[in-house]
Amino acid sequence: MDASAAAAARAAELRALLQHHAHRYYVLDAPQIPDADYDRLFAELQAIETRHPQLRTPDSPTQRVIGQVLAGLSAVEHAQPMLSIRTETDTTAAGAEAFDARVRRELRLGDDDLPVAYCAELKFDGLAINLRFEDGVLVQASTRGDGHRGEDVTHNVRAIGQVPLRLFGQAPPVIEIRGEAYMRRDDFERLNARQRESGARTFINPRNTAAGAIRQLDSAGMADKRLSFFAYGLGAVQGWAQQPQTHSATLDAIAAFGVPVCAERAVVHGAAGLVAFHRRIGAARDALPFDIDGVVYKVDSIELQQRLGFVTREPRWAVAHKYPAQEQTTRLEAVEVQVGRTGKLTPVARLLPVFVGGTTVSNATLHNLFELRRKGVRVGDEVIVRRAGDVIPEVVGRIPAARAHYVRNFRMPGACPVCGSAVLRERGSVEHRCSGGLFCPAQRKQALLHFAGRRAMDIEGLGEKLVDQLVDAELVRGLPDLYALDVAGLAALERMGDKSAANLVAMLHRSRATTLPRFLYALGIRHVGEATARELARHFGRVQRVMDASVEALQQVPDVGPVAAQSIRSFFAQPHNREVVEQLRAAGVHWEEGEGVIDGVIGGATAEALPLAGRTLVLTGTLPNLARDDAKALIEAAGGKVAGSVSNKTYAVIAGEEAGSKLDKARQLGITVLDEEGLRALLAGPPPPPPPTP
Repeated sequence: MDASAAAAARAAELRALLQHHAHRYYVLDAPQIPDADYDRLFAELQAIETRHPQLRTPDSPTQRVIGQVLAGLSAVEHAQPMLSIRTETDTTAAGAEAFDARVRRELRLGDDDLPVAYCAELKFDGLAINLRFEDGVLVQASTRGDGHRGEDVTHNVRAIGQVPLRLFGQAPPVIEIRGEAYMRRDDFERLNARQRESGARTFINPRNTAAGAIRQLDSAGMADKRLSFFAYGLGAVQGWAQQPQTHSATLDAIAAFGVPVCAERAVVHGAAGLVAFHRRIGAARDALPFDIDGVVYKVDSIELQQRLGFVTREPRWAVAHKYPAQEQTTRLEAVEVQVGRTGKLTPVARLLPVFVGGTTVSNATLHNLFELRRKGVRVGDEVIVRRAGDVIPEVVGRIPAARAHYVRNFRMPGACPVCGSAVLRERGSVEHRCSGGLFCPAQRKQALLHFAGRRAMDIEGLGEKLVDQLVDAELVRGLPDLYALDVAGLAALERMGDKSAANLVAMLHRSRATTLPRFLYALGIRHVGEATARELARHFGRVQRVMDASVEALQQVPDVGPVAAQSIRSFFAQPHNREVVEQLRAAGVHWEEGEGVIDGVIGGATAEALPLAGRTLVLTGTLPNLARDDAKALIEAAGGKVAGSVSNKTYAVIAGEEAGSKLDKARQLGITVLDEEGLRALLAGPPPPPPPTP
């Protein structure tokens, strides 16, 4: 074989290999080789085609052109019209029943006849595309247009990885496969994240983004858009000797050609089957990785389709059965601020009421000030509102239009609209927060639940439902009020008998005796977790010293950076938060206070005398007798610190059953590995020697 023939054979082999692996990757989502191997095969084919241009074929993977610029989209006459199908306006089960009744009436079927078989599919929210293959090779892609004439978008569709450039198997001489170009939700989110990072405008929804990408003249942006494709039917076909006789079998054949067909389809029988499919997909709609706006029913038998025929431009044998719209337009009447349970301020759109997503919506979130500015919405604008399932309605953008007069940009208030405390925004954060903390009524329930938590004051029985009752009945307006509760008042609440009330009062009494780390953590200061609270207690020893510390002094504490230091300082700068601390102490909440590590003492013992002083340990697996939290508490009481990952700074790894990768890493780094017995020996033993000086 001469060099030219060898090159031709290798090029053909590479094209087949690359087509196979592209199908596995883009369509089946089951790649068989790593990306690097695919890239190597692709580069080899490119090199052959560069040396032998005559071997370059239209179906070669190297011809997925990115960056082609056209002067304009040319018109395409459809060999077979791309007709639309009728939409059933009734989004309830009655819509499916009405379609089945019409089909049976047109076919003159009686009550004794068998139910009609239908192929039920999803109605994708994208752009209809016609793919024309000749001798198995993609030669043209076009939009629906007016049904008779569309636009040639081959240059962009060739860049969609799921669209094969050559069909598998023995394809008919001519076959047009019709389907939907769409954008997955995760690809849409990634695209908008990149847009935000670069300061560019974000896109409103996946459907408009996909349609815009397909119809652009320059295909350079197609790689970033990352569109997908699902086939749902045929256009013109020539020379297909064994063409299937049902629509469902046709979809199977299309999938066998290597064109993706959505797996969420089924052959159902009669109105009951249609209703069940509509309900099942409706329940799963929000969990799908792409948007749909309904389902489509088609009489499965091709023979029956031909008998039913068409009315004007719509087939009698198919219908789209929609769900309530997830997006609608309305007017933005006002922007107000809502204070959440954690103190976060959220701008909320007050809307002219609109029916969307199955319910009437008059309020929608705008997320934060920066998102609001990015979307460019102002009071009086016509805006797009989206509501999907149980997701909180949101304003996704505005309808571009000139404003009749100047409207000022919305600004976040400087004071909390609920309690009047200062509103702060941490450097680098997009969130504005109320600094009122324990004083702010909007944060009261969350503050109480956090205060009662097991790692905080450990008030068993004070759960969410009870806290709701206590706050709603105004029995508790702040943390100190908890300690004024009595059995009689609690027993009068719903689902609270005398015994439950007495148990809770006993738990409240027990919680009065606590530790300074627990108390500091229970206050719910932003950025103060258990570890930070413990370090604050160690460093300062007394709550008053923490309350009076400057930002500079706070940053001297291990694990306290500038953000946490500013948060602590802002919290205690509010007089009402300091007052809550004093009221809790007056209610009997107490703890042992030492002189602090600054003075060399923690609760009467020098820090250096603790067995694990200055040591970092890692827990992995399940210990036989110690729960993870208990082991952690023992280590911390002995002066140690528990980290979540293994590093060169790790003193020891405590491993139990089913220990994972942390144990493997410890062995790789040569770090001491101990079991529960070894941990107890560490806790009981003398202080470890100081770490070696680097």
